[in-house]
Amino acid sequence: MPESEARSRTWLAPAKINLALHVTGRRADGYHLIDSLAVFTRFGDRLQIELAERDEFSVSGPFAAGVPLDGDNLIVKAREALRRQAGAQPMPPVAIRLEKNLPIASGVGGGSGDAAAALSGLSRLWALDIDERELARIGLTLGADLPMCLKAKPLIARGIGEELSPLAGFPALALVLVNPGVAVSTPEVFKALSRRDNEALPPLPGRLDFHTIRNWLEATRNDLEPAAAIIQPAIGEALNALNKADAAFARMSGSGATCFGLFETGNVAKRAAIEIRGRHPGWFVAATRSMEAD
Repeated sequence: MPESEARSRTWLAPAKINLALHVTGRRADGYHLIDSLAVFTRFGDRLQIELAERDEFSVSGPFAAGVPLDGDNLIVKAREALRRQAGAQPMPPVAIRLEKNLPIASGVGGGSGDAAAALSGLSRLWALDIDERELARIGLTLGADLPMCLKAKPLIARGIGEELSPLAGFPALALVLVNPGVAVSTPEVFKALSRRDNEALPPLPGRLDFHTIRNWLEATRNDLEPAAAIIQPAIGEALNALNKADAAFARMSGSGATCFGLFETGNVAKRAAIEIRGRHPGWFVAATRSMEAD
């Protein structure tokens, strides 16, 4: 989503929150099959992209340390993937500056969201003739989370994450995100799963509001949470902190370690975030809202 139509544009890379995540199988190539309800928040990383004399990539922000600046970074991979898509048509150099506000390896799709923002921003800046489906195809070559991060709206993701069903009428939700300052390896979590053939998500209620969604979540799971909590017991501490702050519902997102709490209003969420931050000053804590469907 561009914030300016000038030559220099800033793009939001929102946090991806898996409200529910069921692991339903595993393909022969090792990719796990999932059934997940995901929303995207108004809080996230930010990318500034502008034309430059040569390609540049830099990182700032509270979680800049540890972000690779070379070809291992998904943003750089996204830039080069678009260049290959353009073929013989040379694309001008760009300077990309990432403001890293989300913890690294934290289960909220940070790297994938950054790459998705880069794909969207560069395709606009370079005026490439690429539709949404083709951009998602390119994104999938970079990671299974990329297609849903390109959508950045409430959705159900199936398959390895590439089969997307947008959820019309899904409301914005008040959330508090909490990370106890630990990183979790996604491959390690999947490796530690005791079962990979769980049932799919139940049908969503016909009426979507805070209360029906909260009640529906009680009948769902994050199948990665038990394994992740064994690998990083601090995940349990984060969930306890959210429950002590009177979250209406609390769960781990993705493969962890970030957990979310669901609150009835934004003001209640802000007060809860202040309370948790006071008790755990070294943790990442953010009150935010998810984006609506429309």
